[in-house]
This record gives sequence, structure tokens and C-alpha cells, in this order.
Amino acid sequence: MAEQHEKTLVPQIRFAGFTDPWEQRKLGELFEEHSEKDRDDLPALTIIQGGGTVHRDESNRNLQFDRSSLSNYKVVDTGDFIVHLRSFEGGLEKATCYGLVSPAYHIFRGKNVDSDFYYLYFRSKRFIDVDLKPHVYGIRDGRSIDIEGMKTIFIPWTNLAEQRQIGAFFDHLDSLITLHQRKYDTLCVLKKSMLDKMFPKGGSLYPEIRFAGFTDPWEQRKLGDVARRVTRKNENRDSDLPLTISAQYGLVDQRTFFNNQVASKDMSGYFLLHKGEFAYNKSTSTDSPWGAIKRLEKYDMGCVSTLYICFELLSGDPDFLVTYYETDRWYKAVQLIAAEGARNHGLLNIAPDDFFETQICIPKRIDEQRQIGAFFDRLDSLITLHQRKLELLRNIKKSMLDKMFV
Repeated sequence: MAEQHEKTLVPQIRFAGFTDPWEQRKLGELFEEHSEKDRDDLPALTIIQGGGTVHRDESNRNLQFDRSSLSNYKVVDTGDFIVHLRSFEGGLEKATCYGLVSPAYHIFRGKNVDSDFYYLYFRSKRFIDVDLKPHVYGIRDGRSIDIEGMKTIFIPWTNLAEQRQIGAFFDHLDSLITLHQRKYDTLCVLKKSMLDKMFPKGGSLYPEIRFAGFTDPWEQRKLGDVARRVTRKNENRDSDLPLTISAQYGLVDQRTFFNNQVASKDMSGYFLLHKGEFAYNKSTSTDSPWGAIKRLEKYDMGCVSTLYICFELLSGDPDFLVTYYETDRWYKAVQLIAAEGARNHGLLNIAPDDFFETQICIPKRIDEQRQIGAFFDRLDSLITLHQRKLELLRNIKKSMLDKMFV
């Protein structure tokens, strides 16, 4: 068995200058348990899964603790690893500042190792689901870690210089991911704010923010005044895509969205939708009684279940309407006409005739509609751009973790 763990390994991708094979060493040989106490002069810390440590006074968590017991708390230094016997689902956490943590935690301090390198491994699926699993016990009262058993786990080891380069590479990659996450979050908050300010609230016909040159009040119109229902049937042509509505991605290929599964192989009775037309899922969960309304943009045509209400816009700007259907005003309007008596097993059905009676509030001038529609279209493009960058960076990280570790 010892010979099996002493075998040498080589990762797929390496930095230039490193050719020596990696080794497998016991966790307890590379990290020793640390339990320094009697330092109540140090600040108490809070551990955040995936976020390191922060001073409890600066944490947004309302954690109460007895300051008189700080002498029993354990000292952690930057780079130490922290594990709780019963809260380890996210792997080991790394201390990012100097201070004290609850005595319920176990502290591990590395000997001549790079903490960024091992932080990647200690939070990996391989470590949590494979290496650590034999040392997890307990079912009825929750799971716990056998710390002594954990110390016997064989983990990858390479020389410190290579550890540092790998750790720094992934640290930079994580910084890029965090940067784009912040940009994405900022844009989402901006969009939510502008939806609130660029569309009238309540019974008002005047938005809080407008483009220059527009002063006229908006007008209340029924959807049926500006749109016409589409009920053309699919002729069961193989070229027609089965579509479904995703609140995040719009009208998408049902086969891709549901892992090559479709609700029905016979789509001869489905509605046929052309590019630019809208679809609304009139049967939705009670958690979201307004459903999602999306325009077909990605494909020239596709087919949807007859549970959907489909329509084409006769007048007005389609980009404006796409945005309007994301506002609170629309949500409240459709809730008013939702047929409460049609509830069936948790579903709320809205009749097509009622749906086209829905009131929408729109600018009288088409050029104002177009400017609003174009503004949110550009904002959505930026949000999508950062979302795709995030997905790309996360995929790169996952791939490089597979190839740069053994």
C-alpha cells in the first residue's frame, strides 16, 4: 500500500522549467494541527465559506459571543486552514487575516507549502467527495470528520516554487472572475434601478427619468389594441424547433434546455411561432403567476405548446415591449386579471381573452419607445457579455484545475 502511494505523477500542463514528477504525501506530514490560545488581545473572526475570514465587528452576520471566553479561542494566521467537524461541505477554509476563531474549529498550518495552491485542492470535488469521504462518519445526528483519519489522506505535492506559480496563476484567475462578477452584479442592479425609474410607477403616467425632449404623459392601452393573437398551427415539419420559455434566456430550444428531452414528440398541434413574435406561458406556478413573456429572437421559427399564448405586435417598438414585460407595473397588471378560480393543483391559468385585456402603459411617441427599447437592449447586451465572460472564465478554471493537478 505504501508503495502505491509513493508512485510519482505528472500533470498534463506545467509551467516552463518544471519537469520533476509530483508525489503523494500524507496531509499530516505537510500540515500540522495548531492550537495556540490565551490571546484575548486579538480580534474575533468570522469564517465565510469561500470568502476566508473577516473581523466579527465588520461582518454583516449578527453573531453573538461572550468576549470573556476569548482566552479559549484559537489563534489563526493568514494562510492557515480552518475546518469545523460538522461544517465542511465546502472544504477547508483559508484564513485571510490574523485573529481568533471558535475552539470548535481545527487549525492546520502548512510546513514549507503554498496556501493558495492547497486551497484549490482542499475545496475541490476530488478532495471533498473522494479523499475525505472515508473519514466522514455519522448519519442520524449529522456528519462529522475524523480529524486523525483526515491527516492520513494522501494529497499531491510538488516543490514550493511550482506550488507558488500554480497558486498565483489561479489567484489571478479568481481575481478576473471576481471582477467580472462585480461588473455583472453592478449592471443587474443598474438595470433594476432603471426599470424602476424609466417606467411610471403606480397610477402615474410620468416616469421619473426620461430622455431629453419628451414631456408628454404616457398612455394606458390594452394589449389587444397593439397586438394580435397568433394561433397558426404547426404542420409537423421536422425543421420546426420545439421551444420553451426560460426566464433568463428567453425562447430556447427545448431539446437543449432539457438535455435532449421534449414534452411531446408529436408537435402537429403546437403553435408555430415566427421570429419577432411573442409567447407567454399562461400556466405557471403560483410562485410566479405572471409567467414570462419572451420574443423569439434566436431562430427564424419554432413551435410551442398550446398552453402558451402567442402574439405579434401591430404597433409600437418591440424592444420597448420586451423591457416593459420585466417591470413591476406589468407584474401587478397581470396579477389583477389572473383567474383565481382557475387554480388547479397549484397552477394558475389565465384565459387568452383576459390576457389581451391587460393594461400596458406606453409612451405616445414611437421615438421615445425606441430610445427606451434601445437603451435596455444595449444594457442587456452588456449584462450578457459579462455573464458569458464569467462562464468562460469558470470553464477555463475548471479545465485548468483538471490539467494542472494530478
